[in-house]
Amino acid sequence: MSFFVGRDREARRAYGFDEIALVPGAVTCNPEEVQISTSIGSLKLEIPFLASAMDGVVDSKFAIAMGKLGGLAVLNLDGIHSRYDNVDEVYQKIAAAPPESATELVQKLYKEPVKEALIAKRVKEIKAGGGYAALSSIPQNAVKFIKIAEEAGADLFVIQSTVTSVRHIATQYKIVDLKKVISSVKIPVVLGNTVSYDACLELFETGCAGVLVGVGPGAACTSRGVLGIGVPQVTATVDCAAARDFYFKRSGRYVSIITDGGMNMGGEICKAFASGADAVMVGSAFARSKEAPGRGYHWGMATPHHNLPRGTRIHVGTSGSLEEILYGPARTDDGTQNLVGALRTCMGTVGAQTIKELQLTEIVIAPAIQHEGKIFQKAQRVGMGK
Repeated sequence: MSFFVGRDREARRAYGFDEIALVPGAVTCNPEEVQISTSIGSLKLEIPFLASAMDGVVDSKFAIAMGKLGGLAVLNLDGIHSRYDNVDEVYQKIAAAPPESATELVQKLYKEPVKEALIAKRVKEIKAGGGYAALSSIPQNAVKFIKIAEEAGADLFVIQSTVTSVRHIATQYKIVDLKKVISSVKIPVVLGNTVSYDACLELFETGCAGVLVGVGPGAACTSRGVLGIGVPQVTATVDCAAARDFYFKRSGRYVSIITDGGMNMGGEICKAFASGADAVMVGSAFARSKEAPGRGYHWGMATPHHNLPRGTRIHVGTSGSLEEILYGPARTDDGTQNLVGALRTCMGTVGAQTIKELQLTEIVIAPAIQHEGKIFQKAQRVGMGK
């Protein structure tokens, strides 16, 4: 439905996680018996969770730990991992830096030239730990990095920027042919980010295995404030999922929709799946884990993705181990732990036995539910009242 924001100027209403709620089903099921596995191309995951490609979130050790827990962590190749052999030493320098100089230090560290040999080394480190090796870079670097990664044994590659489109106009630099890059490798490739139906349909034609959905809502994304750009995640996910379904009917090829950003709690993640996501990519929630190399911070995505100075460090606090965050038991009441349990319980409550069924659950517009009846929570500073 369109609304007028002024004389003769229409604008479509868009919705975020706080504005909707999921309706319990007429039939419910045992949360322990629901199926939450997902696939991205040929890659199969036990749980539909990906960790964001940010230096403060994912290193080789974190990727191995995430893999053992059934998810997938994406290693950022535009940061320190392709620049320094001893990344532990670099992390120690950043951790020891006071807040007022930490960002400047990180930016300085990112000026070190990329060493292509380190790309293969990171892949082998992750594979030696028994996990899937997934790596990410901006489009300009992906042309070089993707072949190196594949030859080293990578399982998936993410080509990511603030907004990725097939049609790009430029005269001052060479335009990356995404379809050509993807066809040059045999491993699944995920493209991102985008938020629209039409853009998704064009991205699908490149042969990608998945598309990252999200511009504006992420904790480290300043597109809303700096550029005025963004679409709330519920509407963005619904639109892109609709494109996925149309493309599948037309071509017979299924492309995964991965909601990326804006999710810190189990409820938001459940709503992303109900909006049509096949998987979610999370940054802040995992940056809080004890296993995260940034120890409560995240940084490291290339400047074009977040519209921040390269390497800006953002504090997100700490919240237990990675296993607690994913599987519990929850030691907090704010929804930031036991994310897998939250997803399973939500599915059982709405009567969805699979992710596909959860994508069809009833959604209501309910902005008041965030505050309705929460007076005692606010008084006690617990749960949603914090």
